[in-house]
Amino acid sequence: MNRPGRGPGSAPVAEFERQRPRLFGLAYRMLGSAADADDVVQDVFLRWHGTEPGSVEDPSAWLVKVATNLCLNRLGSAPIRRERYVGSWLPEPVLTSDSALGPMETAEQRDTVSLAFLVLAERLTPAERAVFVLREAFGYSHREVAELIELSEPNCRQLHSRARKRLSVVLPLRSAGDLAENRRLVERFLDAARGGDLAGLERMLAEDVTSVADGGGTLGVARLPVRGAEKVARYLATVTSRYVQGLTVSIYEVNGTPGLLARSASTLIGVFVPEIAGGRITGIRIVANPDKLRFVGTQLARLSRSEESFGS
Repeated sequence: MNRPGRGPGSAPVAEFERQRPRLFGLAYRMLGSAADADDVVQDVFLRWHGTEPGSVEDPSAWLVKVATNLCLNRLGSAPIRRERYVGSWLPEPVLTSDSALGPMETAEQRDTVSLAFLVLAERLTPAERAVFVLREAFGYSHREVAELIELSEPNCRQLHSRARKRLSVVLPLRSAGDLAENRRLVERFLDAARGGDLAGLERMLAEDVTSVADGGGTLGVARLPVRGAEKVARYLATVTSRYVQGLTVSIYEVNGTPGLLARSASTLIGVFVPEIAGGRITGIRIVANPDKLRFVGTQLARLSRSEESFGS
């Protein structure tokens, strides 16, 4: 039952829907899971629905604070879940061309949704991750971050500094030109894979390239990383050859960078996200766990309906 003033179309519900992409983007950056981020956003809505009308002075800050605290609670149990995971763990991929992850206007905001960042962020404590995401991805000041997670401002500054050191990398700033060049490289990579050009694939890979696959125990998916240009090229060729009949591979923007979506008939079977530096592919992350492909599958279906509607 809807509370008075909280039904569909009401001002509070409209405000929440306006904030939804931002909340989802925050939760996803914090958790690396679209499914968990969806759950957090739903929990935030239920709590928002339970507040007295007019009792929240700053709805945006209130919603972000609740979402952050819910994420911190979930991060506390994440290491236990990781220990039980079969094979390599990777974040859940998300299509980002429709701004599903909140603000994506700057290179810093795009970098904090990359799979590379989300993997590195696993090194951080929950508090470090919260401070880093709020500061780097959403531009909150140290004072604002301190208010959101209820810590002192000096403590938040220290957590932010520690997080940057623990990540041990400066996230690269990417220009539109870089993204365009990366897409061209991914297109050439796809052409070589389709043509079975093993030598061509190998030439596009850095010598020390590493491929990491997350199949969640799925048969045929490597549970350990594959390293070296020759081994990675052969591994990719072998994986591709298994599905050559009826395999469709398309390029989409995945987590802020060009990636490949592989479908067998109408079933999404894998998302390939290359990491590129110096004109070569330095790393490949493959997500083939069916549970982790559901959100992308939903996005694809929505895109397909939109395209059909536009073309009608």
